[in-house]
Amino acid sequence: MRVLVTGAAGFIGFHVATALAALGHEITGLDNLTPYYPVRLKHERLAALPKNVRFVEQDVADAAGLANLFREVRPEAVVHLAAQAGVRYSIDNPLAYIHSNDLGHVSMLEAVRRQAPEAHLVYASSSSIYGARNKAPFHEDDRADTPSSLYAATKRANELASSAYAHLYGLRQIGLRFFTVYGIWGRPDMAYWSFSDAILNGREIALFDQGRGLRDFTHVDDVVRSIVAMVERPVFAAGASSHRIYNIGNSSPVPVTDLVDIIERSAGVKAKIRLVAEQPGDVPLTSADTSRVMADYGFAPSTPLEDGVSRFVAWFRDRPDLHGLTPQTTIV
Repeated sequence: MRVLVTGAAGFIGFHVATALAALGHEITGLDNLTPYYPVRLKHERLAALPKNVRFVEQDVADAAGLANLFREVRPEAVVHLAAQAGVRYSIDNPLAYIHSNDLGHVSMLEAVRRQAPEAHLVYASSSSIYGARNKAPFHEDDRADTPSSLYAATKRANELASSAYAHLYGLRQIGLRFFTVYGIWGRPDMAYWSFSDAILNGREIALFDQGRGLRDFTHVDDVVRSIVAMVERPVFAAGASSHRIYNIGNSSPVPVTDLVDIIERSAGVKAKIRLVAEQPGDVPLTSADTSRVMADYGFAPSTPLEDGVSRFVAWFRDRPDLHGLTPQTTIV
């Protein structure tokens, strides 16, 4: 298949492009290399992509440029992962989220509608759309109209726009609500990366809300497996909506303090911890009900946190060139 992957220099996009290329698909990767975290890491990922992945540097919110790319590539499937990430960063930089997430998503919908209406679109949403709630697990049919951050609001807006395009034009779309994805080649703004960096290098880590928040950590390999299945054999039931939403999470929420414990054991170093107040936009709990993806695709994320974090720490220890990267903010 001819597949367009946006956000190909990003964490999940890099892994997805790599996996699809290894399976023999013709991959075009798109990314605008935004400097939310050091661009050097994105260039490192691009250098590690298979040689048969074509890369295009372009802003997904450039509707005219995207249309031209679609006419050239003629994609049969699109994996749209490009977005401005981060909950706390959205508080100080809201327009970056409207541009990349909302304008970018609608530009993508228009490109698919006008240039590749037979293609199906797999796009990234987020568990943050569920907002602050204590009832677990979160199901796809739960109400999601009280976002705790602008980032969450933009992702919910993406879902609603996709629903409208499915209704109006019959576009086949799959939205994925990711739950705290982690793994090698990840993002330095994520807690597992920044904690590992600090612990390995003797620096202090800050635990927001005393580390009491519960997170459903999901290994990137499980995410990639889900996306590849949805690219190769998407499920759209006859007579049902052509827009389907799935939780992609491990269904095993743990306290952030457990994450710290695993990093300490993997690194063989005790963490220096500073307890700080809860941050604006944070939620107390994320927890995925994955019965829908299990019913439709026969599997759900299941990598144990201990295994995934240990693999990351071993990889990160061997990459001192990536230590000390300074993100705009840190996400738990």
